Amino acid sequence: MEITRLHVGKRLSEVAIHNGTVYLAGQIAEDTSADIVGQTREVLGHIDRLLAEAGSDKSCILMCQIFIADMAGFAGMNAVWDEWVASGHTPPRATVESKLADPACLVEIVVTAALR
Repeated sequence: MEITRLHVGKRLSEVAIHNGTVYLAGQIAEDTSADIVGQTREVLGHIDRLLAEAGSDKSCILMCQIFIADMAGFAGMNAVWDEWVASGHTPPRATVESKLADPACLVEIVVTAALR
């Protein structure tokens, strides 16, 4: 079975596609000066772009894992999520507070989706 990888780097690939499933690496914001709302909005934009490049979209998300640096940001993150998520296609999701690799990052999101 073939595995297709997109944006392959020395440490990780941003996307792996196998057997009709798209796996995204954890997505973080590049603008770490933004608050949780701004970072979440940017991260969801990265997810949209990568899913489209892989042949999928947010309506095909099978599972989502969200890591936030401080649960105090949960409501702000959820507000952006609720505006973004495809109505009628809300995926199973887990959200946990976690110390992220870069202390300036407030949110990291990992997505698994089906191909369109």
